[in-house]
Amino acid sequence: MMNLDAQKIFIPEPMRFRFSVDEYYKMIELGLIKDYEKAEIIDGEMVKKMSIGDRHAWVMNMLLRLLIRALGDEILVRSQNPLRLGDFDEPEPDIVLADLTKYDGKRHPRPAETLIVMEVSDTSLRYDRDKKLPLYAQAEIPEVWIINLANNLIEVHQKPAVGIYQTVKIYRPGEIVESSVLPDLRPEVDAILSK
Repeated sequence: MMNLDAQKIFIPEPMRFRFSVDEYYKMIELGLIKDYEKAEIIDGEMVKKMSIGDRHAWVMNMLLRLLIRALGDEILVRSQNPLRLGDFDEPEPDIVLADLTKYDGKRHPRPAETLIVMEVSDTSLRYDRDKKLPLYAQAEIPEVWIINLANNLIEVHQKPAVGIYQTVKIYRPGEIVESSVLPDLRPEVDAILSK
């Protein structure tokens, strides 16, 4: 009788292929990837984006109207477009506020050109918190808002250091959201979440 503890058993694992964001765009150009509009690149892998439900779409519309009205000409409001964090990460946040004094708008913005990232989270809440939020912190995005539809509140993550946000503030209906990056941006939670 063989002692299984004494022997090493080799069990093959599936091989994962990691590619850079530039390689991803080259594969699209060559026609090797279809439906790329439905994916984002996280840690060198294509990750299918979740579908957008009615409430998510409604909150996005409210946010876009509010932000475009509230912000001046030096800030570009980008909606559901890529944000180049590095060679292997290009998520597509719901909203990116890009600093037009640093960013010319001719390519996807980089972390140093980004003021605030916003994620509208319902079914994607766990993924946005566990996977995307640490990426934003590692890239030193100054502030991330998670519009938490599941709990009807807004989380504002600030002060990135060592891959995590040092400060998290929670805003509930009836309160006013405060940004440390854009102090004049003070929306009412109800203006974003009420339906």
